[in-house]
Amino acid sequence: MPVNAFGIDLGTSNIKIYNGITDTIARYKNMIAVQKMQNHKTVMAYGDEAFEMYEKAPANITVSYPVTNGVIAEIHHMQLLLHHFIMDELEGNLRTADFFLSVPTDITQVEKRAFFDLVKDSNVRARNIYVVEKAIADGIGLNVDIKNSQGILVVNIGYETTEISILSLGGIVLSRLIKTGGKKFDESIRNIIRKEYNLLIGTKTAERVKIALPELEEAEEDAIVYGRDIVTGLPVERAIPTILIERAMHENFETIIDSVRVILERTPPELGADIYKRGIFLTGGSAAIGDLHELISDNTGLKVNISPLREDSVAFGLSQIIKNDLFRNVVYSMDDFSR
Repeated sequence: MPVNAFGIDLGTSNIKIYNGITDTIARYKNMIAVQKMQNHKTVMAYGDEAFEMYEKAPANITVSYPVTNGVIAEIHHMQLLLHHFIMDELEGNLRTADFFLSVPTDITQVEKRAFFDLVKDSNVRARNIYVVEKAIADGIGLNVDIKNSQGILVVNIGYETTEISILSLGGIVLSRLIKTGGKKFDESIRNIIRKEYNLLIGTKTAERVKIALPELEEAEEDAIVYGRDIVTGLPVERAIPTILIERAMHENFETIIDSVRVILERTPPELGADIYKRGIFLTGGSAAIGDLHELISDNTGLKVNISPLREDSVAFGLSQIIKNDLFRNVVYSMDDFSR
Protein backbone atom coordinates (compact mmCIF):
# COMPACT_ATOMS: atom_id res chain seq x y z
CA MET A 1 0.00 0.00 0.00
CA PRO A 2 1.52 3.38 -1.00
CA VAL A 3 2.57 5.63 1.90
CA ASN A 4 3.03 9.37 1.48
CA ALA A 5 6.40 9.43 3.22
CA PHE A 6 10.13 9.53 2.48
CA GLY A 7 13.01 7.88 4.30
CA ILE A 8 16.34 9.66 3.83
CA ASP A 9 19.81 8.33 4.55
CA LEU A 10 22.02 11.37 4.07
CA GLY A 11 25.45 9.91 3.31
CA THR A 12 28.53 11.91 2.35
CA SER A 13 29.02 10.34 -1.07
CA ASN A 14 25.48 9.15 -1.83
CA ILE A 15 22.03 10.06 -0.58
CA LYS A 16 19.59 7.15 -0.39
CA ILE A 17 15.89 8.00 -0.55
CA TYR A 18 13.05 5.58 0.18
CA ASN A 19 9.91 6.69 -1.66
CA GLY A 20 6.85 5.36 0.15
CA ILE A 21 4.60 6.17 -2.81
CA THR A 22 6.51 3.94 -5.23
CA ASP A 23 7.97 1.65 -2.51
CA THR A 24 11.45 2.00 -4.04
CA ILE A 25 14.90 3.09 -2.88
CA ALA A 26 16.78 5.54 -5.10
CA ARG A 27 20.47 6.38 -4.80
CA TYR A 28 21.93 9.69 -5.96
CA LYS A 29 25.40 11.18 -5.75
CA ASN A 30 25.21 13.73 -2.94
CA MET A 31 27.01 16.37 -4.96
CA ILE A 32 26.29 19.81 -6.37
CA ALA A 33 27.98 21.92 -9.06
CA VAL A 34 27.69 25.69 -8.59
CA GLN A 35 28.84 28.28 -11.13
CA LYS A 36 30.02 31.69 -9.95
CA MET A 37 28.70 34.47 -12.18
CA GLN A 38 29.61 38.04 -11.17
CA ASN A 39 27.43 38.77 -8.12
CA HIS A 40 25.48 35.52 -7.91
CA LYS A 41 25.81 31.74 -8.06
CA THR A 42 23.85 29.32 -10.24
CA VAL A 43 23.29 25.59 -9.78
CA MET A 44 24.68 23.99 -12.92
CA ALA A 45 24.15 20.34 -12.02
CA TYR A 46 23.35 18.06 -9.09
CA GLY A 47 23.53 14.38 -8.24
CA ASP A 48 25.07 12.02 -10.76
CA GLU A 49 25.44 14.78 -13.36
CA ALA A 50 27.48 16.88 -10.92
CA PHE A 51 29.64 13.85 -10.11
CA GLU A 52 30.53 13.51 -13.80
CA MET A 53 31.88 17.09 -13.62
CA TYR A 54 33.97 16.36 -10.50
CA GLU A 55 37.72 16.90 -11.05
CA LYS A 56 36.98 18.17 -14.57
CA ALA A 57 35.36 21.57 -13.96
CA PRO A 58 37.00 24.99 -14.59
CA ALA A 59 37.83 27.37 -11.74
CA ASN A 60 34.50 29.23 -11.88
CA ILE A 61 32.52 26.03 -11.22
CA THR A 62 32.71 24.51 -7.73
CA VAL A 63 31.75 20.84 -7.42
CA SER A 64 31.39 19.68 -3.82
CA TYR A 65 29.79 17.36 -1.28
CA PRO A 66 27.53 19.34 1.13
CA VAL A 67 27.93 16.62 3.80
CA THR A 68 31.25 16.06 5.58
CA ASN A 69 32.04 13.32 8.11
CA GLY A 70 28.38 12.45 8.50
CA VAL A 71 27.17 15.99 9.27
CA ILE A 72 25.84 18.80 7.09
CA ALA A 73 28.64 21.24 6.21
CA GLU A 74 26.89 23.34 3.53
CA ILE A 75 23.28 23.67 4.65
CA HIS A 76 22.15 25.89 1.73
CA HIS A 77 23.62 23.55 -0.90
CA MET A 78 22.10 20.54 0.85
CA GLN A 79 18.69 22.24 0.90
CA LEU A 80 18.90 22.82 -2.85
CA LEU A 81 19.94 19.22 -3.43
CA LEU A 82 17.18 17.74 -1.28
CA HIS A 83 14.56 19.87 -3.02
CA HIS A 84 15.75 18.71 -6.44
CA PHE A 85 15.91 15.04 -5.42
CA ILE A 86 12.39 15.06 -3.92
CA MET A 87 11.05 16.85 -6.99
CA ASP A 88 12.65 14.14 -9.15
CA GLU A 89 11.10 11.42 -6.98
CA LEU A 90 7.67 13.05 -7.33
CA GLU A 91 8.18 13.82 -11.04
CA GLY A 92 7.75 17.53 -10.39
CA ASN A 93 4.40 17.15 -8.60
CA LEU A 94 5.36 18.25 -5.07
CA ARG A 95 2.95 17.12 -2.36
CA THR A 96 2.81 17.11 1.44
CA ALA A 97 4.64 14.14 2.98
CA ASP A 98 6.25 12.85 6.17
CA PHE A 99 10.05 12.65 6.30
CA PHE A 100 12.11 10.12 8.28
CA LEU A 101 15.83 10.95 8.56
CA SER A 102 18.66 8.75 9.78
CA VAL A 103 21.34 10.52 11.85
CA PRO A 104 24.62 9.28 13.36
CA THR A 105 24.51 8.74 17.12
CA ASP A 106 27.92 10.12 18.02
CA ILE A 107 27.36 13.74 16.90
CA THR A 108 26.21 16.81 18.85
CA GLN A 109 22.60 17.84 19.43
CA VAL A 110 23.22 20.94 17.30
CA GLU A 111 24.42 18.77 14.40
CA LYS A 112 21.38 16.51 14.78
CA ARG A 113 19.09 19.54 14.85
CA ALA A 114 20.57 20.59 11.50
CA PHE A 115 18.94 17.53 9.90
CA PHE A 116 15.53 18.83 11.01
CA ASP A 117 16.27 22.33 9.76
CA LEU A 118 17.45 20.91 6.45
CA VAL A 119 14.08 19.35 5.65
CA LYS A 120 12.05 22.17 7.19
CA ASP A 121 13.78 24.81 5.05
CA SER A 122 14.12 22.84 1.79
CA ASN A 123 10.67 23.68 0.42
CA VAL A 124 9.65 20.01 0.17
CA ARG A 125 6.29 20.48 1.92
CA ALA A 126 7.19 18.39 4.96
CA ARG A 127 4.14 17.56 7.08
CA ASN A 128 6.05 15.84 9.89
CA ILE A 129 9.79 15.42 10.34
CA TYR A 130 11.17 12.46 12.29
CA VAL A 131 14.65 11.30 13.17
CA VAL A 132 15.93 7.74 13.61
CA GLU A 133 19.37 6.84 14.96
CA LYS A 134 21.29 5.48 11.99
CA ALA A 135 22.45 2.36 13.80
CA ILE A 136 18.85 1.49 14.73
CA ALA A 137 17.69 1.84 11.10
CA ASP A 138 20.70 -0.26 10.09
CA GLY A 139 19.73 -3.02 12.51
CA ILE A 140 16.16 -3.07 11.21
CA GLY A 141 17.51 -3.09 7.65
CA LEU A 142 19.56 -6.16 8.53
CA ASN A 143 16.33 -7.99 9.47
CA VAL A 144 17.60 -8.76 12.96
CA ASP A 145 15.35 -8.42 15.98
CA ILE A 146 16.70 -5.26 17.59
CA LYS A 147 13.85 -5.09 20.12
CA ASN A 148 14.86 -8.14 22.14
CA SER A 149 17.42 -8.24 24.95
CA GLN A 150 20.24 -9.71 22.87
CA GLY A 151 23.29 -7.69 21.86
CA ILE A 152 23.95 -6.87 18.20
CA LEU A 153 27.17 -5.31 16.90
CA VAL A 154 26.72 -3.28 13.71
CA VAL A 155 29.65 -1.73 11.84
CA ASN A 156 28.59 0.71 9.11
CA ILE A 157 31.53 1.61 6.87
CA GLY A 158 30.64 4.66 4.81
CA TYR A 159 32.52 7.07 2.57
CA GLU A 160 34.06 9.31 5.23
CA THR A 161 33.07 7.67 8.50
CA THR A 162 32.62 4.30 10.17
CA GLU A 163 29.96 3.98 12.86
CA ILE A 164 30.33 1.08 15.31
CA SER A 165 27.30 0.41 17.52
CA ILE A 166 26.02 -2.12 20.06
CA LEU A 167 22.21 -2.48 19.91
CA SER A 168 19.88 -4.05 22.48
CA LEU A 169 16.21 -3.64 23.43
CA GLY A 170 15.57 -1.23 20.57
CA GLY A 171 18.26 1.19 21.73
CA ILE A 172 21.97 1.91 21.41
CA VAL A 173 24.15 0.69 24.29
CA LEU A 174 27.48 1.89 22.88
CA SER A 175 28.41 3.82 19.75
CA ARG A 176 31.58 5.22 18.23
CA LEU A 177 32.00 7.29 15.07
CA ILE A 178 35.48 7.39 13.50
CA LYS A 179 36.62 9.43 10.51
CA THR A 180 37.78 6.50 8.43
CA GLY A 181 35.92 5.12 5.42
CA GLY A 182 35.94 4.68 1.67
CA LYS A 183 37.48 8.12 1.05
CA LYS A 184 40.53 7.18 3.13
CA PHE A 185 40.79 3.94 1.15
CA ASP A 186 40.82 5.97 -2.08
CA GLU A 187 43.52 8.31 -0.76
CA SER A 188 45.69 5.35 0.23
CA ILE A 189 45.34 3.85 -3.25
CA ARG A 190 46.32 7.17 -4.86
CA ASN A 191 49.31 7.55 -2.54
CA ILE A 192 50.75 4.09 -3.12
CA ILE A 193 50.36 4.35 -6.90
CA ARG A 194 52.12 7.71 -6.80
CA LYS A 195 54.92 6.27 -4.65
CA GLU A 196 55.45 3.02 -6.57
CA TYR A 197 54.78 4.18 -10.14
CA ASN A 198 55.33 7.97 -10.11
CA LEU A 199 51.76 8.20 -11.36
CA LEU A 200 49.07 10.70 -10.36
CA ILE A 201 45.51 9.38 -10.61
CA GLY A 202 42.21 11.05 -9.79
CA THR A 203 39.89 10.34 -6.88
CA LYS A 204 37.26 8.84 -9.16
CA THR A 205 39.82 6.49 -10.72
CA ALA A 206 40.90 5.30 -7.25
CA GLU A 207 37.27 4.74 -6.29
CA ARG A 208 36.60 2.69 -9.43
CA VAL A 209 39.64 0.51 -8.71
CA LYS A 210 38.49 0.00 -5.11
CA ILE A 211 34.99 -1.02 -6.16
CA ALA A 212 36.26 -3.35 -8.90
CA LEU A 213 38.80 -5.03 -6.60
CA PRO A 214 36.75 -8.18 -5.75
CA GLU A 215 36.06 -8.90 -9.44
CA LEU A 216 39.70 -8.26 -10.40
CA GLU A 217 40.95 -10.61 -7.69
CA GLU A 218 38.51 -13.32 -8.71
CA ALA A 219 39.62 -13.00 -12.35
CA GLU A 220 43.30 -12.72 -11.28
CA GLU A 221 43.67 -9.53 -13.31
CA ASP A 222 45.55 -6.30 -12.67
CA ALA A 223 43.75 -2.98 -12.31
CA ILE A 224 44.17 -0.73 -15.36
CA VAL A 225 44.44 2.95 -14.42
CA TYR A 226 44.99 6.17 -16.36
CA GLY A 227 46.79 9.17 -14.97
CA ARG A 228 49.67 11.62 -15.36
CA ASP A 229 53.29 10.51 -15.15
CA ILE A 230 55.06 12.73 -12.61
CA VAL A 231 58.40 12.53 -14.44
CA THR A 232 57.28 13.22 -18.02
CA GLY A 233 54.07 15.10 -17.26
CA LEU A 234 52.27 13.02 -19.92
CA PRO A 235 49.06 10.99 -19.61
CA VAL A 236 49.78 7.24 -19.38
CA GLU A 237 48.15 3.89 -18.72
CA ARG A 238 49.44 1.48 -16.06
CA ALA A 239 48.55 -2.02 -14.85
CA ILE A 240 48.49 -2.10 -11.03
CA PRO A 241 48.65 -5.45 -9.17
CA THR A 242 45.66 -6.00 -6.89
CA ILE A 243 47.95 -7.08 -4.04
CA LEU A 244 49.40 -3.55 -4.02
CA ILE A 245 45.92 -2.05 -3.75
CA GLU A 246 45.08 -4.36 -0.83
CA ARG A 247 48.31 -3.39 0.91
CA ALA A 248 47.54 0.30 0.48
CA MET A 249 44.25 0.02 2.36
CA HIS A 250 45.47 -2.15 5.25
CA GLU A 251 46.50 0.80 7.44
CA ASN A 252 42.92 2.12 7.27
CA PHE A 253 41.55 -1.37 7.90
CA GLU A 254 43.64 -1.57 11.08
CA THR A 255 42.10 1.70 12.33
CA ILE A 256 38.60 0.23 11.94
CA ILE A 257 39.61 -3.07 13.55
CA ASP A 258 41.15 -1.26 16.54
CA SER A 259 37.92 0.71 17.04
CA VAL A 260 35.83 -2.47 16.87
CA ARG A 261 38.07 -4.02 19.53
CA VAL A 262 37.68 -0.93 21.76
CA ILE A 263 33.88 -1.23 21.57
CA LEU A 264 34.05 -4.96 22.31
CA GLU A 265 36.26 -4.32 25.33
CA ARG A 266 33.66 -1.87 26.69
CA THR A 267 30.70 -4.19 26.02
CA PRO A 268 28.91 -5.66 29.09
CA PRO A 269 29.70 -9.41 29.44
CA GLU A 270 26.14 -10.64 28.80
CA LEU A 271 25.87 -8.65 25.58
CA GLY A 272 29.36 -9.82 24.62
CA ALA A 273 28.12 -13.41 24.85
CA ASP A 274 25.27 -12.59 22.46
CA ILE A 275 27.67 -10.97 19.99
CA TYR A 276 29.91 -14.04 20.14
CA LYS A 277 26.94 -16.18 19.06
CA ARG A 278 25.65 -13.84 16.34
CA GLY A 279 28.89 -12.33 15.07
CA ILE A 280 29.49 -8.85 13.69
CA PHE A 281 27.22 -7.28 11.07
CA LEU A 282 28.97 -5.20 8.40
CA THR A 283 26.98 -2.67 6.35
CA GLY A 284 27.68 0.46 4.33
CA GLY A 285 29.05 1.14 0.88
CA SER A 286 32.59 0.08 1.82
CA ALA A 287 31.63 -3.03 3.82
CA ALA A 288 32.81 -5.53 1.20
CA ILE A 289 36.03 -3.78 0.16
CA GLY A 290 39.12 -6.00 -0.08
CA ASP A 291 39.77 -8.49 2.72
CA LEU A 292 38.48 -6.20 5.49
CA HIS A 293 35.84 -8.68 6.66
CA GLU A 294 38.43 -11.44 6.91
CA LEU A 295 40.81 -9.22 8.89
CA ILE A 296 38.04 -8.23 11.32
CA SER A 297 37.18 -11.90 11.84
CA ASP A 298 40.85 -12.89 12.33
CA ASN A 299 41.49 -10.09 14.83
CA THR A 300 38.32 -10.52 16.91
CA GLY A 301 37.71 -14.26 16.61
CA LEU A 302 34.10 -13.50 15.63
CA LYS A 303 32.05 -14.42 12.60
CA VAL A 304 31.44 -11.48 10.22
CA ASN A 305 28.11 -11.12 8.40
CA ILE A 306 28.10 -8.76 5.40
CA SER A 307 24.71 -7.21 4.67
CA PRO A 308 23.51 -8.06 1.15
CA LEU A 309 22.05 -4.54 0.96
CA ARG A 310 25.27 -2.86 2.10
CA GLU A 311 24.81 0.82 1.16
CA ASP A 312 21.01 0.60 1.07
CA SER A 313 20.68 -1.11 4.47
CA VAL A 314 19.76 2.08 6.38
CA ALA A 315 17.26 3.21 3.71
CA PHE A 316 15.65 -0.24 3.79
CA GLY A 317 15.42 0.00 7.58
CA LEU A 318 13.71 3.38 7.24
CA SER A 319 11.23 1.82 4.80
CA GLN A 320 10.33 -0.81 7.40
CA ILE A 321 9.88 1.86 10.08
CA ILE A 322 7.58 3.83 7.77
CA LYS A 323 5.49 0.77 6.87
CA ASN A 324 5.37 -0.96 10.26
CA ASP A 325 3.86 0.81 13.28
CA LEU A 326 5.67 -1.64 15.61
CA PHE A 327 8.89 0.27 14.93
CA ARG A 328 7.50 3.75 15.59
CA ASN A 329 8.91 3.80 19.15
CA VAL A 330 12.44 4.19 17.70
CA VAL A 331 11.48 7.49 16.05
CA TYR A 332 12.00 11.00 17.45
CA SER A 333 9.68 13.84 16.51
CA MET A 334 10.42 17.56 16.33
CA ASP A 335 8.72 18.09 19.70
CA ASP A 336 10.59 15.50 21.77
CA PHE A 337 13.99 15.64 20.06
CA SER A 338 15.30 18.32 22.42
CA ARG A 339 15.13 15.96 25.39
